[in-house]
Amino acid sequence: MTYSPATQDQLLAIRVNAGIAELAASERFAAAEPDMVEAIVEGIGQFAAGEWQPLDRAGDLTGTKLENGVVRTPDGFADGYRHYVEQGWNAIAGPAEHGGQGLPFTLACNVLENLGTANMAFSLLPMLSVGATEAIEHHGSEAQKAMYLPKMVSGEWSGTMNLTEPQAGSDLGALRTTATPITEGEHAGKYRIAGQKIFITWGEHDLAENIVHLVLARLPDAPAGSRGISLFIVPKYLVNADGSPGARNDLRCVSLEHKLGIHASPTCVMSYGDNGDCIGELVGAENRGLMAMFTMMNNARINVGNQGVQVGERATQAALSYACERVQSARAGSADKAPVAIVEHPDVRRMLLRMKALTEGARALLYYTAGQVDRGTLGDEDAARRGEVLVPLIKAWGTDIGVEVASLGIQVHGGMGFIEETGAAQIWRDARIAPIYEGTNGIQAADLVTRKLGLKDGGVYAALMHDIARDAGDESTLAALAQDCAAIAEWMRDTASLDDRLAGSVPFCTMSAVAVAGWQLLRQLRAVEAGDAPGLADTKRASVRFFLDRVVPEAGGLKASAIAGAESLYALDAAQLAG
Repeated sequence: MTYSPATQDQLLAIRVNAGIAELAASERFAAAEPDMVEAIVEGIGQFAAGEWQPLDRAGDLTGTKLENGVVRTPDGFADGYRHYVEQGWNAIAGPAEHGGQGLPFTLACNVLENLGTANMAFSLLPMLSVGATEAIEHHGSEAQKAMYLPKMVSGEWSGTMNLTEPQAGSDLGALRTTATPITEGEHAGKYRIAGQKIFITWGEHDLAENIVHLVLARLPDAPAGSRGISLFIVPKYLVNADGSPGARNDLRCVSLEHKLGIHASPTCVMSYGDNGDCIGELVGAENRGLMAMFTMMNNARINVGNQGVQVGERATQAALSYACERVQSARAGSADKAPVAIVEHPDVRRMLLRMKALTEGARALLYYTAGQVDRGTLGDEDAARRGEVLVPLIKAWGTDIGVEVASLGIQVHGGMGFIEETGAAQIWRDARIAPIYEGTNGIQAADLVTRKLGLKDGGVYAALMHDIARDAGDESTLAALAQDCAAIAEWMRDTASLDDRLAGSVPFCTMSAVAVAGWQLLRQLRAVEAGDAPGLADTKRASVRFFLDRVVPEAGGLKASAIAGAESLYALDAAQLAG
């Protein structure tokens, strides 16, 4: 399966939803002029399609292999990664003082969108590295930044995040990995790390000179629970004074997980300190590790939401190609009884338009979120808080629609979709992890109805829905959805119990995301009708109308579920429920 980068739709979303021209008016992002933006979007699309996409199917079939403690990647990955680094794609939004280009996060999102659409498993490597870079940039010491960031920004060194342990999944307060202060010798002032981490994406591989692990661990006598967690830099190779990789650190990949999808991405069980000599450096303050790690996780959650767009785009293109080629049956009600391509049948049209509308809606939400993050970077506190509200929406709904669109893609292929050779099944298999990692979508919804609804006493969320209802104009269904969301939010804040809020959190999260996505698609449509992106005039009108006329009303129907409360969920005790 080949694909064509969705360059024009991406540029439209970057202009309209992210508001790149406004960002470029600032001194910090002045380089993001239209010619530069177009060159980046077109260039990374061509690179991804030309170099990373041809590796996708072979990577799925071959996977990665653990041999004598080294993870071997499939043929072609080393060249693909080297070219990615040499061409500077990893450094797009990296800090200029450490070799990055200092461009908006919006454009880094576009780099990952194209890479992930071409090869989702491979794209996880730069995705985690960019997040680790951001965590060190915001919370590391000046010496740590000077030591690690230049090669992490370039991509010569990669990064990981190490949270999960066998007994500590979503509950990070239960982790047991330890960090013991070193008081004497060459590593005095550092720490000995000991413990095991699981589900570590790209935790070991043969593509980068060094791997910089960010590891959560406990200091001796640290407070119990999440209040006692600290963050440490633990490199695969200790770093010499001149910045070159030195002696191998005492850490290893114990095994690789055998997964449903993303086979070319090594998911590692990592062991630290088997020989009592794993050296780490504290990042930030003691017992404040979760705060530092959440800088990385916030970035990662947006980028995982981006994966929903990626798989949606890939699945839609594959389904459209197949539907235009597969001839089967005459169109119902047609006087001509000759068989037609299945794209002519009404239900196939419904599926294809749904795939297209959902994917474009998620893309609009993605770039709107990225634009708010960039405004926060420029000091706009209102945008920063709005960005916080949007993170669970893009992560949860974005990945939900990725799975839905991938599933619809299989359905369009019919029986051939269930056969691996078409590639439709791989898209779904790869997509299925996205609603799970970086905080399950249920956790995202819980975050929305607890912490995020409380921002400025509910004012941040209320202002967002007010803007949607105000801008909806003649789109009364969209305005009604935003008003319903605002009313549910008020009920959750002022009346509902915590159980009631959590019981309705997932449908409420979906309603909220659809409202924002519908609003941003409407903004796109208005821009196109005013002359922007003339090449998209016909297709954009059709996909936006499908979203506003069908997806938005569906979301409105979730209101009853959002306010139903928790009582019926506990009508059976656990034993009765288990039968």
